[in-house]
Amino acid sequence: MCDCEGVCVCVCVCVCGCACAQSSMFECMCINACMCVCMSLCSDWTCASCGSRAALASAHQAQPLPQTLSVLESTPQVKGMHTIISRNKDTSRDEFIFYSKRLMRLLIERALSFLPSQVHVVQTPQGQDYEGRTFHGKRITGVSILRAGETMEPALRAVCKDVRIGKILIQTNQDTGEPELHYLRLPKDISEDHVILMDCTVSTGAAAMMAVRVLLDHDVQEDKILLVSLLMAEMGVHSVAYAFPQVKIITTAVDKKVNDLFHIIPGIDAPPDWSDEEMDEPSY
Repeated sequence: MCDCEGVCVCVCVCVCGCACAQSSMFECMCINACMCVCMSLCSDWTCASCGSRAALASAHQAQPLPQTLSVLESTPQVKGMHTIISRNKDTSRDEFIFYSKRLMRLLIERALSFLPSQVHVVQTPQGQDYEGRTFHGKRITGVSILRAGETMEPALRAVCKDVRIGKILIQTNQDTGEPELHYLRLPKDISEDHVILMDCTVSTGAAAMMAVRVLLDHDVQEDKILLVSLLMAEMGVHSVAYAFPQVKIITTAVDKKVNDLFHIIPGIDAPPDWSDEEMDEPSY
């Protein structure tokens, strides 16, 4: 049972692969271990009757990756950047930041290709008609999951002129190991926008699911949300995809494993202070 005082709805991501919604007034009907993300914005969002993040660690094993996932093509350039930022323990701090920024730019460009477009005819300087394309929507808004997701904002600003940025702070409770919502700042009228939700890494998918749920609570349409991450674990991909089947997931690579601390293996080992320096840049 959820401990929220009011009635809330939980999205259950189950070992069986289903995604169901149950009111907090009732026990979850899923027969297998599941994880619930409360639709309300309370901090105690994990249902006592359901399993913790550990239940997700064995979920969806041997299942094919969902069709809503798009992985950046592993060209020699992309593979080389992953070699530097993800796989080489001797990578320097400067190299990590430089190639991470480069990979983020490619990732954001890839994400933009999934936005709706329509035919747009313009006239060239030579007086000829050119049939091109233009964005078919009201606005594009970026929302970063703090703090790692904030490092992706410069890449989004570099390719989307005057893009609006929102922020969601989700931190892991050191006692329970579960994510908690601590801060929320979203632009006005975000319900009408296509939202690019940014986080550097997604392991279990718990924080990403909580962020998606917050956006849905602010009336953002599920099929207008694009979750963008540098690196994801398979369990995180499956968790998000089964809970929110209309959310598009874009990443540069998918690793198969997480360790006992729910860190992606081999994953990305960022310098501890690189986010602090990035926050000092004017683009933030």
